[in-house]
Amino acid sequence: MNWTINEFIWLDWAILVVGLLGVIWAVWRAIQKDKMAQQGEDSSAYLFGKGEPWYVIGMAIFAANIGSEHLVGLAGTGAKSGVGMAHWEMQGWMILILGWLFVPFYQLLINKMGKIITMPDFLKFRYTKATGSWLSIITLVAYILTKVSVTAFTGGIFFEFLLGIPFWYGAVGLILITCVFTVFGGMKGVMTLSTIQTPILIIGSFLVLFLGLATLGNGSICEGWTSMMDFCGKLNNGYGTTHMFHWEEGDGMYQDYPGFVVFIGASIIGFWYWCTDQHIVQRVLGQTPNESNEVIMQRARRGTIAAGFFKLLPVFMFLIPGMICAALASRGDIALDETDAAFAIMVKNILPAGVKGIVTIGFVCALVASLAAFFNSCATLFTEDFYKPMKKGMTEEHYVLVGRIATVVVVILGFAWIPVMMSLGSLYDYLQGIQSLLAPAMVAVFTLGIFSKKITPKAGEWGMIAGFVIGMIRLLTNILTNTGHDVMEGAFWENTAWFWQTNWLVFECWLLVFLVVLMVVVSFFTPKPTEEQIAAITFTADFKKQIRDSWNVWDIVGTLGVIACCAAFYAYFF
Repeated sequence: MNWTINEFIWLDWAILVVGLLGVIWAVWRAIQKDKMAQQGEDSSAYLFGKGEPWYVIGMAIFAANIGSEHLVGLAGTGAKSGVGMAHWEMQGWMILILGWLFVPFYQLLINKMGKIITMPDFLKFRYTKATGSWLSIITLVAYILTKVSVTAFTGGIFFEFLLGIPFWYGAVGLILITCVFTVFGGMKGVMTLSTIQTPILIIGSFLVLFLGLATLGNGSICEGWTSMMDFCGKLNNGYGTTHMFHWEEGDGMYQDYPGFVVFIGASIIGFWYWCTDQHIVQRVLGQTPNESNEVIMQRARRGTIAAGFFKLLPVFMFLIPGMICAALASRGDIALDETDAAFAIMVKNILPAGVKGIVTIGFVCALVASLAAFFNSCATLFTEDFYKPMKKGMTEEHYVLVGRIATVVVVILGFAWIPVMMSLGSLYDYLQGIQSLLAPAMVAVFTLGIFSKKITPKAGEWGMIAGFVIGMIRLLTNILTNTGHDVMEGAFWENTAWFWQTNWLVFECWLLVFLVVLMVVVSFFTPKPTEEQIAAITFTADFKKQIRDSWNVWDIVGTLGVIACCAAFYAYFF
């Protein structure tokens, strides 16, 4: 048998099929055991899960983040633009803010409401019911525009280049499999699948990294790294693609990553995603009855610390292999006709027979787990924030069914958006561009809502609505102007060029400033928050003690470790 063949052979297919059947059995068994323990269906467990160990929470957060956009888009942007996009991946320090700052606030509100909350619950309590409803709408729109459609699209590309499956077969197949998995698995299924796939995904991706470097360095990993850095350092008209900041306007990548603005813009999106996005926060809110606040917050915090370390890995798992692929292609070792195919090509050409099948199991599980996390969060938002208030007193089985129907509707809408998405430029530009239009409203409303007792309920409502409307208008102009690249004639387009031609990162920063100012101004002319609303963001002496008792020196050490690793990466690739 030729173990170095650059194709999937019968051994890989056999391992893939047997492995996936084993995964299905393991997930089914975990779900059945959980149902027996619950003695029937439970919408809370289906949507949120129960109190998982901190390491499972960490893996679940990591798995929920890793999707086909990483396997395709991140590796592809590595091959094309080097480490410029690493700002959006080097976000381990941002996850710490979720564990250390936001979890105590969320737990305080859980105590007051007597139930696990969704993010709209928080805003309804702090601001107005309309504010929370708008967040649910915005979040569902975001999932359709940036998660379901993107994951289906990039999943189709990945399967096409790796397994030879036609694009639409792969995209539709991924959606259908994930939809069935989410409908019957719920949060317990997502958590179990995350636990299974995370080690396989990490080990497999690092095999691609090290074997790729060894191939590039003729057997030496160190020589391979040097060769990759030398090759990428000469790209971009001599400016190189091995640094994260581009300061000179003559640099071809300056327009995409303008100076320090790129760090601020990535942080705004990261703050929204890691601290306020339902499908991430949902991983840390699960709890079992009669647990103390100290135990709940400790488990959640340590889960986010673990996720912070995990989040350091995608750059090495996907982006760097994309750079290696470009270097190998430059000397004719492999063919790279499409940068988005970089990672799939590396798997096919670098990994030996048999190992390809094992690694692909982890990749398939990663795609399903990530997409299932979004489906589950959509079901949660719709059921908890729209349906239950309208249809109170229904059975738990009924609410679970409604959540499943909501999942199917989101899938259909996600597919309908794919043709529009394909016309809006490269994958990662599109993905981060959409998020940059939605994130400022979330950041302004959540931050001011927590840190300021003077921001009024109506100010939060106005900020959320204004941010969403402005973002959607900008999205419409992106569609009409090819993301600002087309020259549009006419007085209207010329007079509004500042709006539709401004760099997307600069636009994002100014939108955040505008919304903060708007909320402050509105607060001067609208009724103050009630004492109950203020109490929702005020730590009592007893609650402060519970927070302090929930951490020890190891939490500090782990936190500093994540920050040090992030700082070291920025220093090396500055």
